[in-house]
Amino acid sequence: MAAGAARCRRIFLNHLDSYCGRSIGEYLSGCVVGASLESVEEEEEENEDHLEAEVSRRPKEGLYQIVGTLSKPDSTKPSFAEETYAVSSQKELLSYLLECDIILYNITEDANQIKEATWAASALRMEIEHFATPKMFILISTVMSWAKSKPPDPEDSEIPFTEEDYRRRKPHPNFIDHINAEKLVLKLGKNNKHAFSTYVVASGIQYGAGEGVLHYFFKIGWLSETAAIPVFGHGNNCIPTIHVRDLAAVLQNIADHRPKFHYILAVDESAHTFQELIKCISKNVGPGKIEKIPEENAFLSKELTQMHVDMLLVNLRMEAMFLKETFNIKWVAQTGLVENIEQIVEEYKQSRGLLPLKVYIHGPPGVGKSTIAEEICKHYKLHHIKIKDVISESIAKLEKIVAPKEVDSDSVRQEGEEGEDDEEEGENLEEAHELLAEIKESMEQNAGRLDDQYVIKLFKDKLKSMPCRNQGYVLDGFPKTYDQARDLFNLEEEEEIASKIPKYDKIITPEFVISLTASDEFLKNRIINLPESVVAGTHYTQDRFLQSLNNFREINVEDETVLNYFDELEIHPQFIDVAKYEDSENRFVVKEIIKEIGEPRNYGLTDEEKESLERKAAEECLAREAKEKAERERREAEERAERIANWEEWNKHLEEVKKQEQELLEAQSIPLRNYLMKHVMPTLMQGLNECCKIRPDDPVDFLAEYLFKNNPDVK
Repeated sequence: MAAGAARCRRIFLNHLDSYCGRSIGEYLSGCVVGASLESVEEEEEENEDHLEAEVSRRPKEGLYQIVGTLSKPDSTKPSFAEETYAVSSQKELLSYLLECDIILYNITEDANQIKEATWAASALRMEIEHFATPKMFILISTVMSWAKSKPPDPEDSEIPFTEEDYRRRKPHPNFIDHINAEKLVLKLGKNNKHAFSTYVVASGIQYGAGEGVLHYFFKIGWLSETAAIPVFGHGNNCIPTIHVRDLAAVLQNIADHRPKFHYILAVDESAHTFQELIKCISKNVGPGKIEKIPEENAFLSKELTQMHVDMLLVNLRMEAMFLKETFNIKWVAQTGLVENIEQIVEEYKQSRGLLPLKVYIHGPPGVGKSTIAEEICKHYKLHHIKIKDVISESIAKLEKIVAPKEVDSDSVRQEGEEGEDDEEEGENLEEAHELLAEIKESMEQNAGRLDDQYVIKLFKDKLKSMPCRNQGYVLDGFPKTYDQARDLFNLEEEEEIASKIPKYDKIITPEFVISLTASDEFLKNRIINLPESVVAGTHYTQDRFLQSLNNFREINVEDETVLNYFDELEIHPQFIDVAKYEDSENRFVVKEIIKEIGEPRNYGLTDEEKESLERKAAEECLAREAKEKAERERREAEERAERIANWEEWNKHLEEVKKQEQELLEAQSIPLRNYLMKHVMPTLMQGLNECCKIRPDDPVDFLAEYLFKNNPDVK
């Protein structure tokens, strides 16, 4: 770097991959050193006027460079970080810290970092004589170190704590280590402040970006799986909060200003209660309702730690006077979460990639729209929107609203607690009565069918419901015509305004349009081959199917079809010929659609779903092994039975062979016996008798001599 050139300042931050660490690191990496020394108004004016030349002449040193550690060794290096360290010893860590100008230690998320933070501050203080440049140590702590403080005025609970009260602060029992770390860090910076200055930032409960402590409630709301979001306890406790990027801006100001006051409260101007925060989240990302449950039930959730629960139950009113008087902060949410909820919700969805998938499936009857839609919904966790279901659900919902409600003595509301909700319910009740009467009248006049105007209204309400806005949907065959699509998706606009692309409601309009095609012959053959049990009670009976098919062809031959409407919006349909795949279960068609849509945009599998899938896989594995074992045992039994049968057959055959051989031998021995009896045996018997009488010393020789002498054939 040339002499006199701007020098970048190096910041160390622990756990760059954590919620708070990532947000702070990303923010500071884009900050110019000294930028907060100018007033926010001046900076905004310069940005608006694009005075680039003047900006380049400001006395700023350059950008902050972010380095640090990761909470998980296998985490990827954040894009904003210059370097990440895998530290194996304190000596190695100290060498990295000495290379930095500013050391930030965040202990708001992981209490295990307190020990490392206090060691780091102490070790740096010991090395003060070897500093090449002045260093700053900032401990990011939490307002939980104030949780048990006595109110500034016991008679007036509305009076907030300020930085001036920090010496009287009393911690929550589970945050004693935090306050001890704060005191040590402040003590280490008292001497030689020019060379080594220390600061403590007591952060409010952080929110924004991908959410931290409040993520549990955002997730419950987004998933839309419960009728209400829980509030632990009475919910009237006041929670000090701050947007995580505003916290980063506070740190930027400390780094730039090097203020004389070393204990700083970092909270926004809000004084919202736990109940107000959760009700706001529920209305803007969830079911719109809250449910108070006992505090101890909070521990039933796997996602909430003891630290989270303690933070949610804290009751503190705080005012950050020093921030207002000294720092120049371009606030993201100065007035708090409730007043900026739309922006907060958008940040949450963008940070976590929770964007809705909106799909419309078009095609003739019998092409497999519902089956394919069901598979797409299952794969992407979307809501399957069918016209019959929308109408029946809407009528049931309206009937529930207009039905007289019984007073439940166990759930009597607190006085004044639900005043706004009561007023809204009164207005909704009147509207529901009127709409329900009109719907029933329309269905009576049209033999059970509902006029398009009411169908459109019910569909709009469904698509604007929070579950569809959060996860997305698959529209199954509706709208059917150009006019229905226009009435459903177009925004109301003045006639004088002419535009090539109609103004449409982007919140509810599909982003993917899939048109399934097939010939009439193919569709007829498919329906004919369906089992009777599937066809019964549907429009797939012969007469109704042919009528439905003719109606579909009629409304899809003109220039103004539903597909033309989407073409006008530049949402071009993807055409898929179902007949080409020859797959009755449409598996290849579903794969094609998934390839077109891309990756899911949701939370993925929950722990319970992963456990269920693992259990299912294990059960399938056991079933497969049992089946293979049974098959193996069956084969072995068959082989054993076959061997036994073969052995018995062989033995039987052997006996037969022996018998035949015996008979053969006996048959062959008859002439020989006759011959011996006639020519040999008489003389032989006489010789044997003589031998017995005489008993010679050599009977064999005697017998031979006897036979030779008495041979009847020798004369």
